[in-house]
Amino acid sequence: MTGSRITRSRVLLALCALAAAVDLLSLAAGFDPGHTLAKPLLMPLLAAWAAPRGAPGLLLAALAFGWGGDTLLLFDADPAFLAGMACFAAGHVCYLTLFARVGRPHARAVVLVPCYSLALTVTVALLWPGLPQELRPPVALYSALLTAMACAAGVRLGPVAGAGGLLFLLSDTLIATGVADWPQLPRPDLWIMLTYLAAQFLLVLGVLGALGGGAGAGGGVP
Repeated sequence: MTGSRITRSRVLLALCALAAAVDLLSLAAGFDPGHTLAKPLLMPLLAAWAAPRGAPGLLLAALAFGWGGDTLLLFDADPAFLAGMACFAAGHVCYLTLFARVGRPHARAVVLVPCYSLALTVTVALLWPGLPQELRPPVALYSALLTAMACAAGVRLGPVAGAGGLLFLLSDTLIATGVADWPQLPRPDLWIMLTYLAAQFLLVLGVLGALGGGAGAGGGVP
């Protein structure tokens, strides 16, 4: 990168970190206006940082669908929840397609595939009784797609993207436990957003690293 591009990259990354801090601190303090303002800025800022670093269209599309899901989930209504879930599902399809193109199969699949398959089966079985009946099929289908994305990230791209996929799975599982009326941690939205933001950032880093444009390739995170 040239000096001006490095400066611009650092500014965008700083703005993304600032928006994330405002969002997380607002959730910790129960300040809803701060969360409503900051949340829709997160994925566009991350995409703006990733684009000049060589982010492919599918990665930017996944982040765009993430933005759609983030925005829709600000509305406390079942139709918005289902639409938001559909947006995230489309993002997972983008990630899966991208991983198939830029990643390579690895022997770790022998361990990861059975582990993720077992986790999916157990999680859906435990959540099923507590889910509203109309949400059971879409949640089960979404969970299968999310688990496939998380597994593929670890199998085809390696530990950085794999950690991102695992955190995405954890974040959405926390949402599902809330829908199923399980006991929740204090400030559950804080933990959901913290794991989600870390997940998206690590997935971006993992993809850029696989393409030779990020930390995973030794390029640092300017």
